[in-house]
Amino acid sequence: MRFEALLNHARAWLPGRTTVDARERLRAVAGAGLGLLATALLCRWLAGPLAATVWLIAPLGASAVLVFAVPASPLAQPWSVIGGNTLSAVVGIAAVSWIPDPALAAAVAVAGAIGVMFSARCLHPPGGAAALLAVLTHTTHFSAALFPFFTNSLLLVLAGVAYNSLTGRRYPHVQVVRPPAADARFSQADIDAVLARYNQVLDISRDDLESLIRETELESYKRRLGTLTCADIMSSVPISVEFGTPLQEAWALMHERHIKALPITDRTRRVVGIVTQADFFRQLDLQHHDGIAGKLRDLIRATRSVMSDKPEVVGQIMTRQVRVASADRPVVDLVPLFSEGGHHHIPIIDGEKRLTGMITQSDFVRALYRAVGPA
Repeated sequence: MRFEALLNHARAWLPGRTTVDARERLRAVAGAGLGLLATALLCRWLAGPLAATVWLIAPLGASAVLVFAVPASPLAQPWSVIGGNTLSAVVGIAAVSWIPDPALAAAVAVAGAIGVMFSARCLHPPGGAAALLAVLTHTTHFSAALFPFFTNSLLLVLAGVAYNSLTGRRYPHVQVVRPPAADARFSQADIDAVLARYNQVLDISRDDLESLIRETELESYKRRLGTLTCADIMSSVPISVEFGTPLQEAWALMHERHIKALPITDRTRRVVGIVTQADFFRQLDLQHHDGIAGKLRDLIRATRSVMSDKPEVVGQIMTRQVRVASADRPVVDLVPLFSEGGHHHIPIIDGEKRLTGMITQSDFVRALYRAVGPA
């Protein structure tokens, strides 16, 4: 048991599998190379006679990783890159100017840079390296924050804007505020509440997080509902009646079993129609609502005489055109029938077209709930 715990701890140190394909990796590699090349050439030209001094900062390599490999990250946005690197450089220059001990100056510079970036809403990991670089190179002139730190960062961002736009990536990755969907299972306020409790920096924008959650829910819904067949959710061995079943018997059966529809089958269990409560009420005069109960009793009461001027058996009031579904049919195929077709009950047949089950709206809604609910 102890060995297994150690093994699990060791696995936690291993990197997770990447989810991007080779094309996206090549796009990021090419973008970082081209972006840094353009930035380096322009900054070396701008340095002119000062080309012997620093004109390209090392933290820019880390910034390039963010700008071109993860352009959707909040840490890679233009203000994060420019503000993070520049303000961190200012903090580093101040630290090395005011603190004689390089070790203490380095610690204060990096810690101070993180605090400033949090306050200025431009958190950028390479900013810590920019502050440290200023200390290690003993940079004491605040003009260095303008060149090369600010200039390098600005040019890299401009290259990122051009390259990411040309290769189909949204950059800057502006937060998109979407109106709440009517059928949404969670709201933006719910996400805000969870993020507040989490209380840590996430390397993903809030709108992307929301989109990922919704798309994951949809994928899960398709996977769970897509594997269900009618046989999985139907009511097996349904109650049915035959063409000649008396109205009173059929009505009593529906009332006793708390069901609203009865399939009508022939002697081989093949469906020939369906009778619902609506079929019963359709025989009544509903223009006058008084005495509906009495009218219903008169309808279903058997006539003792040979001749009758009203229906006596379910075959006389049934709906003959019945929409059925096979037991192996995917449940997802029934969505249009229940949502748009106005169906409330669908008889299910087997391979020999014999009645084998029934799916009601309640069965279908229950299946939907299981599909979108917890696994």
